[in-house]
Amino acid sequence: MLTLEELKHYLLQNDCNFEIIAHQTPIRSTRDAEHYFDIKKAAPTLILQTNLGLTALIASTQRGRLDFGYLKEAFGYTKIKMADKKDVVERTRYSPGAIPLIGHGLPCIFDISLLALDYIYGGSGDELNTLKVAPVDVIRLNNVISFLE
Repeated sequence: MLTLEELKHYLLQNDCNFEIIAHQTPIRSTRDAEHYFDIKKAAPTLILQTNLGLTALIASTQRGRLDFGYLKEAFGYTKIKMADKKDVVERTRYSPGAIPLIGHGLPCIFDISLLALDYIYGGSGDELNTLKVAPVDVIRLNNVISFLE
């Protein structure tokens, strides 16, 4: 688990194009988020429980609801669902509302549509800060195992 300062240092060390955006309260909805950034560029990190273990999914909010049947078939899983909060905290040491785009330590599926954007906005590991970062840096610094098309 990276603290916010450790994340900043890691991103600087890896020559990333990023910004940390502070806010007074945690972002729990798109309505909350629209006060701080363009919600069309929001990309939360969701943690899935699959037959192969926990997997991070970084997907555009523009996709709407996740189709678990599609994800199961597209990535060859026999089981897939949202991960249990306890399992997420135990494995990543981050609470589900604060999973960072970078630094969660899980294999990752990345939504390829996010590459069309100059920046994406997502978790920083701290509920009162949002990470603005170039999508190519998210791919470069994660263990991306597949792309969501």
